[in-house]
Amino acid sequence: MADSPDQVVHFLRDLAQRARPFAEKDMAELRDFARDECDLPDLQAWDVAYVSEKLKEARYAFSDQEVKQYFTEPTVLKGLFGLIEKLFEVQIQPDSAPVWHESVRFFRIERAGQLIGQFYLDPYARVGKRPGAWMDDVRGRWTRPDTQGTQTPVAHLVCNFAKGVGDKPALLTHDDVTTLFHEFGHGLHHMLTQVNDIGVSGISGVEWDAVELPSQFMENFCWEWDVVHQLTSHVDTGAHLPRALFDKMVAAKNFQSGMQTLRQIEFSLFDMRLHAEPESDANVQKVVDEVRAEVAVNIPPAFNRFQHSFSHIFAGGYAAGYYSYKWAEVLSADAYAAFEEAATAESGVLSPEVGRRYRETILEAGGSRSAMENFKAFRGREPRIDALLRHQGMS
Repeated sequence: MADSPDQVVHFLRDLAQRARPFAEKDMAELRDFARDECDLPDLQAWDVAYVSEKLKEARYAFSDQEVKQYFTEPTVLKGLFGLIEKLFEVQIQPDSAPVWHESVRFFRIERAGQLIGQFYLDPYARVGKRPGAWMDDVRGRWTRPDTQGTQTPVAHLVCNFAKGVGDKPALLTHDDVTTLFHEFGHGLHHMLTQVNDIGVSGISGVEWDAVELPSQFMENFCWEWDVVHQLTSHVDTGAHLPRALFDKMVAAKNFQSGMQTLRQIEFSLFDMRLHAEPESDANVQKVVDEVRAEVAVNIPPAFNRFQHSFSHIFAGGYAAGYYSYKWAEVLSADAYAAFEEAATAESGVLSPEVGRRYRETILEAGGSRSAMENFKAFRGREPRIDALLRHQGMS
C-alpha cells in the first residue's frame, strides 16, 4: 500500500514520536521495580525480560489455566459463528466432504440460501501435524471458462489446540481464541469475495502490507466484553467469564505497549533504511546504532549483533516489509473503530450496517482494486494511527 520508502519512514517516525512518552514511562516503572523489588539498582538490557515478567506478575496475576476453563470450544465456535452471521449477513452450516483426519470438520457459508464458500476446520494438535496456525486456500472463486459457472471458494483453517480429555470439550486459552478469530479473518477475506477473476479474488492479489487487515481486525472482538461474555461457558458450571478477570486480561494486554511499539519500530526502521539507502551495506552496525539512538528506550550493549539473526528480512519474506506488521495493526484498529463509533446500547459493536459496508468494500472486493481504495471506500478517508494508540492504552 505504501508508495515509497519515505512514506514508510514517515509513518514509523510519527508512530515512534507518539509512543515514546509511554515507552519512557514503561521504562521508568521497570527501573523503579528492579531497584525496589529485585535488588537491581542498575537495570541492564539483559535484565529487562526477567524484571518485566516479575512486574507483570505482581500487577496482573491471573492464571491461564483459570481462564481456559471458561473457553470451551463448542461455546467459542457458537459465539464466533453467531458474530460472523450477524455482522456479515451469512449463515454457517455443517457440510460434508472427505477429510484427512477424523477431527477435521467441513462447513458451508450461505447467504439467502445461496452457497458463497466452504471451509475445512482442523483445530487440534496431533502427531505429525505441522505446528502453528494458518489459513490457506483450497480453491479460489472464479468464472470457469469451460462451464461459465461460478466456482465458489474453499479454504482450510488450521490450528493446534489441545484436544478435550475424556468426555470434556476442548478448552482454549484466550490466546487460542484470538488465534482462531485471526485465522477466520483470513478465511472470510478469501470466502466472502464477490470477484470472479481468480487472480484477484479472495486473498489473491492483495498487497503484502494489507493482507493482515481482516485477520487482525477480527482479533479486536476478543477484547470486547459483550462478545467475550457470549464466548464463555465454564466447563463445569456453565458460568460466563467474570468481568473482574476479563479486566485483568485487558490490563495485561497493554502492559509495556509503549516499549513494545518502539521495539517493532526499531526493527522496521532498520529494515527500511537498510534496503532503501544504497550506502547502508557499507556499515550495517552504524545503521543499527543510529536507529536505536533515534527511537529506542532500551539500548542493548555495544556487542549486541541482533541483525545477524534477523531472519525475517533475509529469509523470511519481509525484506523492506517488516513495517507491515505495525501498518496492518493501524488498518485493523482504524477499521474496528468504525464499529466502535456506531455502537449502541442494544447491539454493542455488532452493527450489521457497518458490517455490511466492511464486507462490501473490503472483504468482497479482495485484490480487485488497491487496498487503499478499499479502505477509503469503507472509512471515507485514509487510515489514522489514533485508534491503534487508544486500543493499546497509549492515548
